[in-house]
Amino acid sequence: MLTLQKDNLNKLMNKTKTDSSAWTTRNKENTIRLALWTAAWLVTTAIAAFGPKVLWDFSTVPTILGVLANVGVGFGMMGASKRHLQGQDELMQKIQLEAMAFAMGMGLVIGLSYELLEDIRIISFEPEISHLVILVCLTYMAAMVAGIRKYR
Repeated sequence: MLTLQKDNLNKLMNKTKTDSSAWTTRNKENTIRLALWTAAWLVTTAIAAFGPKVLWDFSTVPTILGVLANVGVGFGMMGASKRHLQGQDELMQKIQLEAMAFAMGMGLVIGLSYELLEDIRIISFEPEISHLVILVCLTYMAAMVAGIRKYR
């Protein structure tokens, strides 16, 4: 009877180790997949942004193809991001959700206010989307660090 209980305990421990190992492997694969999609999106963004000026002298067809490739790869990156998030444990999902919510809120509130400043002529320059992207990225990174520290 005692041997049977030990065997069951050993099987359970081995299964837990196997499950943990499989989760770790899957998590690494999802992270690598996300990194590759993100790098591809960055490359297609650079091609769409600089190709018309540097490579094909503002020709319409290559420019449209470059933008469509960028959008397509962007959707692939979004799918990889979703898969990566779904593969995380519950705590990391919670931290990421809170960071994303905070970054989205900052982007909306600050972005709309920033645009409004130009509309009511408080600032004389046109707000750039790149400023908003930088704000959202920095906010997300800071919120991730804060969340990880909060739940340590």
